[in-house]
Amino acid sequence: MYTAAFIAEIVRAGILSVAKGQWEAAEALGLQRGRILRMIVLPQALRVIVPPMTSQYLNLTKNSSLAVAIGYQDIVSISNTTLNQTGQAIEGIAIIMVVYLTISLSISLFMNWYNARIALVER
Repeated sequence: MYTAAFIAEIVRAGILSVAKGQWEAAEALGLQRGRILRMIVLPQALRVIVPPMTSQYLNLTKNSSLAVAIGYQDIVSISNTTLNQTGQAIEGIAIIMVVYLTISLSISLFMNWYNARIALVER
């Protein structure tokens, strides 16, 4: 819920960053509100929305690691079983760290690719 509030604010700010003249010009052409939003406003707003949204997604991933350690014993039980049977806690924790590192890097790579895809191309 905490991160969702920030994401909503990011989207709101991105939409409001599009000049009012863009809305008015599209309405003058006779486009409907939904079509204006989809074809004119969102492509421009995504350039403002994507970078802070990447940070929020990574923040959500990092915050979920605490929830896993506290609330979801079935995920942590593998490292607990390893610790009880072998006495090697570092390997179990390392596996969980690698999983979160992989998730964070995947999110970061995808969002950077998407940001580069929607960026303005200068000539």
